[in-house]
Amino acid sequence: MEQSQIRNFCIIAHVDHGKSTLADRFLEITNSVPSRSMMNQYLDQMDLERERGITIKAQAVRLNYDSVDKKPYQLNIIDTPGHVDFSNEVFRSLRACDGALLLVDASQGIQAQTLANFYSALEADLTIIPVINKIDLPSARVDEVSEEIQQTFGFKSNEIQLVSAKTGEGVKELLDAVVELIPPPSGDKNKPLRALVFDSTFDSYKGAIIYVRIVDGELQKSDSTRFLSTNKQADTLDIGFFQPTMTQASGLTTGEVGYVATGLKSIRDVTVGDTLSFVDSQVDPIPGYQELKSMVYAGLYPSDGESYQQLRDALEKLQLNDAAFSFQPESSVALGFGFRCGFLGLLHMDVVQERLEREFNMNLITTSPNVSYKVDLRSGDRINVENPSDMPNSGDIETIWEPYIRAEIITPAEYIGTIMKLCISRRGTYESTTYLTQSKVQLHFFMPLG
Repeated sequence: MEQSQIRNFCIIAHVDHGKSTLADRFLEITNSVPSRSMMNQYLDQMDLERERGITIKAQAVRLNYDSVDKKPYQLNIIDTPGHVDFSNEVFRSLRACDGALLLVDASQGIQAQTLANFYSALEADLTIIPVINKIDLPSARVDEVSEEIQQTFGFKSNEIQLVSAKTGEGVKELLDAVVELIPPPSGDKNKPLRALVFDSTFDSYKGAIIYVRIVDGELQKSDSTRFLSTNKQADTLDIGFFQPTMTQASGLTTGEVGYVATGLKSIRDVTVGDTLSFVDSQVDPIPGYQELKSMVYAGLYPSDGESYQQLRDALEKLQLNDAAFSFQPESSVALGFGFRCGFLGLLHMDVVQERLEREFNMNLITTSPNVSYKVDLRSGDRINVENPSDMPNSGDIETIWEPYIRAEIITPAEYIGTIMKLCISRRGTYESTTYLTQSKVQLHFFMPLG
């Protein structure tokens, strides 16, 4: 496929605005999945995602599409989660794309993650196509929501696409808009290989499998590669793309998205956000990735002490698949040996715990979640305290610092009083109010993360 005929984009939105349903329609229109195999939320492969009705892991898929100009196009789509606890999946997906579809529910309008994801896509310098979804609903407020999008994000009314992902109305026109508006990848296939690692998983036969976007150059099966940040070398055992299951190919070229089986058995050798290149190439790493900060900490302990090593192995494999999750060993007088784990939020913690129980058959004891504090000691040292039992004696403490957040709360105007009362009762400090529309406001609060 010519580079000019490749489009890489992701679908971003607030939770439950119809991202996975829209991805289903794309799969149907392009005949990527046989009709007998098609099911709702096709790209949500985890049982946990189907039971909860949410996307937890971003999923990449390649579609072949003949546009109105009668040319074949290769569309690499990433369906992302909407919940704030999985925003790291969105952040990583944006770095592998050239454009984004910003989905807004026709009955709900702009919500918190709509704004957050829009600014993330803007920061990543992506072409953004605004889309109003669920126009078939009786409660749809298409004109109002269109006005909201124009006022909040500065789009013109003729730039907003109207679709119903459920019925398929307007979806083909949206694919044509993607081809027309989102630019093709800008890399150079004659340069040395640079591939962005945007996700990874582990296979007991093939070792660490990395998901890559080829930024420059080409990668063939049996090429010898290295990761720039760890300097670890790996052979390309298997290479291919997602259609939507793993499909083998002879290689990947500039602009394409796919997977590479590295054969690496040590999970620590692979870092999401790293750059993959040839063993002897001297290239600059791809910029843009940030180290994540955990927001919530909790202790995970095996219910019987003999399973400690099994839990460590499970945590390492899970971390390869979920880069937002961190852990370090700790011990407790009551619970024995376990791990202090960092999460992006309470739902993230809940999902990690459930995945450990289901996928690795672990019986776990989880301690109460809390946040991390910094303590300045009279001796002049500063320490991190993530566990109440580690707090020094009061006589040794000079200052305790606690994490604060700047919260932006979007709400219908009639709930302002109740929400302000709730925030102030949680030691929040009111900063300002911004009216997004006549009926929707944004409250700004400064409040302790705890």
